[in-house]
Amino acid sequence: MADVKTVLAIGAHYDDAPFGVPGLLLQAVRKHYRVVVLTLIGDYSNWTPIGDRHRALLDSTKEISYGYGIETRFLNYKSQHFGVDSETKAAVAKAVVDIAPDIAFMLWPNDTHPDHEATSRLSKIALRQAGRVVGDAKFRPPRRVYYYDNGPRHTIGFEPDTFVDVSEDWPRAIEWLGQQAAYVKDESYDGSRSYPTQEAKEALAVYRGKTSGARYCEALKSFNVYPQEIL
Repeated sequence: MADVKTVLAIGAHYDDAPFGVPGLLLQAVRKHYRVVVLTLIGDYSNWTPIGDRHRALLDSTKEISYGYGIETRFLNYKSQHFGVDSETKAAVAKAVVDIAPDIAFMLWPNDTHPDHEATSRLSKIALRQAGRVVGDAKFRPPRRVYYYDNGPRHTIGFEPDTFVDVSEDWPRAIEWLGQQAAYVKDESYDGSRSYPTQEAKEALAVYRGKTSGARYCEALKSFNVYPQEIL
């Protein structure tokens, strides 16, 4: 297990990473990485669509993700009830130190949703400076960090520089997203129909694919410039 690399995707809400980079995460699972999704909001009691099933949403999300080989962790925050302060920085940094990612994905910082913007800022601090935040001199930042796009009506001004062909993992990626959408609707998942979140993700993945010459792609923005092997 010491040789197994860890991929971490950080989101504000239970569906941010499964919408933003599902193909990449499932590709990592297929290549035998340990894959973890860290979600800052773990209290959905003020989210009307889920009603009185807000606690069960956490268990369902974990169970669905586990079926695809992905570990899910939640912090205890509520939507619109957290910001960038000493307490939240410490909580996110502690989780990042414990997970110890080799590669990480985080939300783009310019977004119409305040939860996304706060989470991006907290992710940046934790992924680069977690050791200083929690006083752990042994912490080593992930060797690569990327921003991901959270889709139409959210992400603003995102210009990717890294494209990943996720065509091989696309059927399972879109199924994963559909299973989560079905649970929120309190329905059994039916693969013959589609949910709006699946339709939005497919449109985005096809567009990124057309941009880069693949059937389905997910696009990222590098946190830093990384060397690439061209030949």
